[in-house]
Amino acid sequence: MSGLLVAGTTSDAGKSIVTTGLCRAFARRGVRVAPYKAQNMSNNSMVTADGAEIGRAQWVQALAARAEPEAAMNPVLLKPGSDRRSHVVLMGQPAGEVSSRDWETGRRHLAEAAHAAYDDLASRYDVVVAEGAGSPAEINLRASDFVNMGLARHADLPTVVVGDIDRGGVFAAFVGTQALLDADDARLLAGWVVNKFRGDLALLRPGLDQLEERTGLPVHGVLPWHPGLWLDSEDALDLEGRRSGVGARRVAVVRLPRISNFTDVDALGLEPDLDVVFAATPAGIADADLVVLPGTRATIADLAWLRERGLDRAIVEHAGRGGAVLGICGGSQMLGREIRDLDGVEAAPGSVVEGLGLLGQVTEFTREKVLRRHDPAGYEIHHGRVTGPAREGKVVGTMVHGSLEDDAARAALLAELLGVTSTVSFPAARERRLDLLGDLVEEHLDVDAILRLAREGVG
Repeated sequence: MSGLLVAGTTSDAGKSIVTTGLCRAFARRGVRVAPYKAQNMSNNSMVTADGAEIGRAQWVQALAARAEPEAAMNPVLLKPGSDRRSHVVLMGQPAGEVSSRDWETGRRHLAEAAHAAYDDLASRYDVVVAEGAGSPAEINLRASDFVNMGLARHADLPTVVVGDIDRGGVFAAFVGTQALLDADDARLLAGWVVNKFRGDLALLRPGLDQLEERTGLPVHGVLPWHPGLWLDSEDALDLEGRRSGVGARRVAVVRLPRISNFTDVDALGLEPDLDVVFAATPAGIADADLVVLPGTRATIADLAWLRERGLDRAIVEHAGRGGAVLGICGGSQMLGREIRDLDGVEAAPGSVVEGLGLLGQVTEFTREKVLRRHDPAGYEIHHGRVTGPAREGKVVGTMVHGSLEDDAARAALLAELLGVTSTVSFPAARERRLDLLGDLVEEHLDVDAILRLAREGVG
């Protein structure tokens, strides 16, 4: 089996970026490559062609690898339901919950499934590029780990560690990572990658030389900070930075506490005539031309949050003035007349919650989960069913995530709601970003050495 683990000194160090870039670089060399992440914790997900739910990051990495996305690429997906409990998606299908109390004992079957999925991919592809989670030096979690060094030990994977130099302290993070690993884990470390470097590389060189001397491991390259590397994100860490700030029409996306699949608005952010911002107060949507209610992991709880902050009245008043409103999945459910929770999916069984009343639709939550792909773009991930009209004047609801990624559908909607002419292609823009990332990896990392590691393992 040929493979590689891309680990990180911290969360958001750049593991996803490096994994995606290596997938594109390897694919350019004619290598049949597959991305993999044993366990992803994210509320941003996608539906594969055969109806499996996986993390959006792995779906994009599959595009970079020019491979068909599948459940084995992200066998365990945890969707946070609260600070201490997560909903489990196992091999693309709902599989109950896991809590912080049973974090170790309650995940043993997940580890077995994840390792089996890795072995399956490795049997069908030339190389598997696995992305870790958090840091491999989280020693409090090592006993139950199957995402970082637990995976590396399972498949004897050489491990390259990525560190974000923009945060500071990257050399200490590298050395500390090695120091905290036991001998059997540390033997699989195969080198370092510095991410988000700004400035003169000559000034960094003495530090890189000392890092190699102290650890005995090579630096495989230094990726520069680049403003064009906006890939689909898997968490909400970067929401504050997601605004275009240039367009004539203002789009306010309500930043719900349990927001999910917020990448639905990425395509709007590319439109030069739109200024896309995230807002959490009535003042934040006051001068918007279009208000977007995005998806949410907890529709009823986030609807209550809207009311607590007065955003419900602000949205209704905006619509009353002729302003445009777009609701996506949970956001669309909020716009309807009422939500009936028949099976206690989000509230007490039999609960009936009044919606904003801007649409005539009624939502009935049941335990059944809908996972469905749409062509040419879009997918459904939701519980229960929605009946009734999903459009009233300039108020529009849809249960289809990703529909704005279809250029024709987005152009028609913007023309009708805002009188804006779409001038960009989202699929083409995504492909350009993937190629840019591949170019940067080719230029700044020793791709040949990393590919040899994946094929030959550590010495």
